[in-house]
Amino acid sequence: MRAAIGRYVVLPSEEALSAVTLWVAASHIQPALQHAPRLAVVGPTKGCGKSRVLDVLHETVHQPMMTVNTSPAVVFRVIGKNPPTLLVDEADTIFGPKAGDKEDLRGLLNAGHQRNRPAWRISGPEHKPTAFPTFAMAALAGIGDLPDTIMDRAVVLRMQKRKPGERIAPFRSRYSVPELNALRDRLTAWLAPLRSTAGSLIPRMPVEDRAADTWEPLVIVADLAGGHWPSRARAACLAMTRNEVVQDEQTTLKTRLLRDIRRVFEQQGDTGALRSHDLLAALVQDAEAPWAEYGTKGLNAYHLANLLRDFGISPANHRFENGRQAKAYARNQFLDAWARYCPGPAPAASAASDAAPARRAQGGPPTRPIGTPPVGPPGGPAGPRRTR
Repeated sequence: MRAAIGRYVVLPSEEALSAVTLWVAASHIQPALQHAPRLAVVGPTKGCGKSRVLDVLHETVHQPMMTVNTSPAVVFRVIGKNPPTLLVDEADTIFGPKAGDKEDLRGLLNAGHQRNRPAWRISGPEHKPTAFPTFAMAALAGIGDLPDTIMDRAVVLRMQKRKPGERIAPFRSRYSVPELNALRDRLTAWLAPLRSTAGSLIPRMPVEDRAADTWEPLVIVADLAGGHWPSRARAACLAMTRNEVVQDEQTTLKTRLLRDIRRVFEQQGDTGALRSHDLLAALVQDAEAPWAEYGTKGLNAYHLANLLRDFGISPANHRFENGRQAKAYARNQFLDAWARYCPGPAPAASAASDAAPARRAQGGPPTRPIGTPPVGPPGGPAGPRRTR
């Protein structure tokens, strides 16, 4: 299975390839699991292979249910005692800023990470309170990160575009589907009789708390497989959870930067634009902020532009009242990011500064902005050849 997945998609790392393989296998022992890990397949742009990952999952997981868009009512009704494996493509259209109110669906996906978290609804002609099961494994693919509460319950694949020379086999239904279905059937034949064994295992985990809840099903499958899989699974768990910690730290740092920039603009009377040099000086002079120690010599213009790029914010030439031009940041570029990432008592915008921001001297308008003896799988304990 690992070799087959690696033929059709280029994953971010060998650990990610192992994680996807174990996630697929874990879907075949869902009745024995206490937690149903999510698989978040995210990338910065289109063309990173996210949908192809779901194509492969559709032919290999237990009872797949593929959807591009869905509603909580549908999901409530398809999840039962033998739940499907939910595969949701274009998840950014469900949870993105223009998707509207999807809190019910987000709550369902959060609750379904753990067994015995039903959703109660009034249902039927007699309008009786009814408990709908929510427990089911789910893979969600989309551009950009999913909501934090989902990412926190997920094995995260951060996909990237293929480099020149990185080649994959074309996915064609006439030969790819039979091959993958045959592997799926072998997994089912091996794991179905071991569900009671899997349910009694208490694996040694290299992480704690929610990360341990999410990765335990994958480690259980690895311990059942034996051979090199137990060590491979734990190595993948450590590497990928550490990577997400780094991502969280970066996100937290960027949010701090937005808050600090808002404070600087407020101190300057909510002026229409600030010179890059002046903004940097104000940030670095704050003794309680991390900017003086950022990098090797403190925050500089390159660092600032790089940290703000993900928000669609960039400096441009502006002409100020004295007639001089300078690289500067316009206040109106930050309004959307402030509202989304650090909501709170923002300074009131003066009519003059918002109605007539500093004129741009050139360039276009600013962009808007994862105990018991092992039972080997069919074919023996030898691991598959690494295929990339």
